[in-house]
Amino acid sequence: MGLPLEHGLQSTQFAMRLADRLGVDSATASQTYYGCLLFYVGCTVDAEISAGLFKGDLLANFNPVMFGTPAQTMAGILRALADPESAMPVRALQAAGRLPMAVRGHRRHIAALCEVAQLLSERFGMSPDVRQLFVHFTERWDGKGLTGLRGEEIALPLRIIHVARDAALHRMIGGVDHAARVVRERAEGAFDPAIAALLADEATDILALDDERSAWDDVLAAEPTPHLMLHGEAIDQALAAMGDFADLASKYLVGHSAGVAELTAAAAQRCGFPPGEVAATRRAALVHDVGRVAVSILIWQKGGPLSPHEWEQVRLHAYHSERVLCRSPFLATLVPVATFHHERLDGAGYHRGATAAALTPPARLLAAADVYHAMTEQRPHRIALTPEQAADLLGQEARAGRLDADSVVAVLDAAGHRARRVARPAGLTEREAEVVGLLARGLQTKQIARLLGISAKTADRHIQNAYAKIGISTRAAATVFAMQHGLAAWGELPMVRADGRP
Repeated sequence: MGLPLEHGLQSTQFAMRLADRLGVDSATASQTYYGCLLFYVGCTVDAEISAGLFKGDLLANFNPVMFGTPAQTMAGILRALADPESAMPVRALQAAGRLPMAVRGHRRHIAALCEVAQLLSERFGMSPDVRQLFVHFTERWDGKGLTGLRGEEIALPLRIIHVARDAALHRMIGGVDHAARVVRERAEGAFDPAIAALLADEATDILALDDERSAWDDVLAAEPTPHLMLHGEAIDQALAAMGDFADLASKYLVGHSAGVAELTAAAAQRCGFPPGEVAATRRAALVHDVGRVAVSILIWQKGGPLSPHEWEQVRLHAYHSERVLCRSPFLATLVPVATFHHERLDGAGYHRGATAAALTPPARLLAAADVYHAMTEQRPHRIALTPEQAADLLGQEARAGRLDADSVVAVLDAAGHRARRVARPAGLTEREAEVVGLLARGLQTKQIARLLGISAKTADRHIQNAYAKIGISTRAAATVFAMQHGLAAWGELPMVRADGRP
């Protein structure tokens, strides 16, 4: 999103200071804390569509007026739609031409964002009360939000979060006094007037930060009791949600992290790793690509050769994964495996250029599994390779001394073209599960129908039945569900062209 490091942490600090001054109860404090930390957990929804539609900087043009008047918000959207490097008349035409599409997609985008935020936050172990906040996160005090909730109909934690989040952004833009002035102006509009007045009156204390130290420790110390703790399988579910969050940024990445984790774990078992090491290797694989979200989606979507600058950004995504994971002592234990997946035995990899001596057996295994799985997935610049083609290329990498030969053998054995019939989640039929997988891959209803040899009406019925069983209403939420339950895999499905033909 272009926001600086620790913006979410700082926003949560401000939210908790507001909650403390308001004297809220422990349940409200807890919802405020976790809701503010996860406020943008759905932000990867439709990232590729937004990148194609908005040519201007959303952070500079839209975010500052997101809680402004409707007129201010619309003006910000218009500025973001146009290419800032074009002449004024051209920008006006671009904005006018793209506005109808932006307006049509807005409500659908918000619905998808809300549903995805609920699904992911549930997998992070959040309570129903916290998840419910995302249903109404676009509402306004004056009732001019999407569903028309107004005033105290909006949950108190959400009213606190809105003020804190906007104040954090404007503190970044213009300092404490500027943030206080903006929040005060938005009282009775987007914001609860009592909360807005409290922040504006005590902005010096509430928005105080030590710019020379991290907010990490202070935010952890501010967590309301009882602290939320994850154990056992809940940890794996949360790590899988982190991987899906990153993969959701592009249809070409859907299911990548989960697929690599499954393949890596199966290969680790074949290598005779102890159960604990198998579990740790799988966990590292789940989050190996979380740093992708720090790289522009336009780079991941590019269909042609990358420029030197773009390639450097790609190389840095492993570094960003490391910086995310190293903040937590628990997650830091995954770093030696999770962030070495692009390193090569001969030192030709990135981001460190590490050689064989620095690569542990689990790291070598993840590297081989990541290469194999990525090759069987479609990318903007190439079609998906067949498993046989991927296996041949993986063997070539081993023979060239870039990938570990034993790891390659284990991965290929694990890939083994095994076919397992499993009970489908949410009571989906085999056909409905297949349709959900195709939806996750970006296919439209007519394309699905043509690929499966059924009518568009029948395909739509399968889609609606699947949505009803899952309890969702948007493609983005179906994509998250497909990733969560392993229903999407490029290598198992033929691709179709834009016109729907195989």
